[in-house]
Amino acid sequence: MYLSIIIPAYNEEKRIEKTLREINNYLKKQSYDSEILVVSDGSRDRTNEIVKNLRETEIKNLNLIEEKENYGKGYAVRIGMLKANGKYRLFSDSDNSTPIEQIEKIWPEFEKGFDIVIGSRDIKGAILDPPQKFLRRVLGKIFILVRKIIIGLWELQDTQCGFKAFTEQSALEIFPKCKINRFAFDPEVLLIAKKFGFKIKEIPIYWKNDPLSKVKFKSMVKMFIDLLKIRLNNILKVYDKKNQ
Repeated sequence: MYLSIIIPAYNEEKRIEKTLREINNYLKKQSYDSEILVVSDGSRDRTNEIVKNLRETEIKNLNLIEEKENYGKGYAVRIGMLKANGKYRLFSDSDNSTPIEQIEKIWPEFEKGFDIVIGSRDIKGAILDPPQKFLRRVLGKIFILVRKIIIGLWELQDTQCGFKAFTEQSALEIFPKCKINRFAFDPEVLLIAKKFGFKIKEIPIYWKNDPLSKVKFKSMVKMFIDLLKIRLNNILKVYDKKNQ
């Protein structure tokens, strides 16, 4: 298995079918073996039913992991990464905001020896279609600064973009050490990666911005709390301990 695509999903009945078809149409044109792994994180709508139907009728390399409870996106991505079989493992959001074709930008970086390649909306060359609203841009800049102050990763700008690819080795060494299930799991993953010497490359991507998406202050507060937890875990050397 060359490529595994992990899609965390929570109540995505309105978007998951279109996303899976777009990914499948791209993968059918490739010469390598691949799989799509949807991790349904306690969905209460028709998400599971839709995925199962597509697997039975159209997409034979599609698999579904059903979690009974909602644990969070970080948890779903972690489960998917550890259940996947691919030499390379990409997680992508269920709204397909970063089109799967953007993976073409990732392969050259792996060939250069990078272990992790992350999509970015905040570096030169990135295209946001349409641009984010002013308030969202400001809050994004504030989060970047706060994240850098609390846990570091000064060389990285966008840790939150849902388009990140890992080699099999880096995924199997990093994700078992992760503790954050929800809002700030991305910085935790990257902090652990850097801590253990994995090479990270940030690349500009095309990103379809949803103008109806709203920034929730409550979510920002929870992300701040998660960042503090990550810093504490690092100080206490939690990430240095043998994987459980």
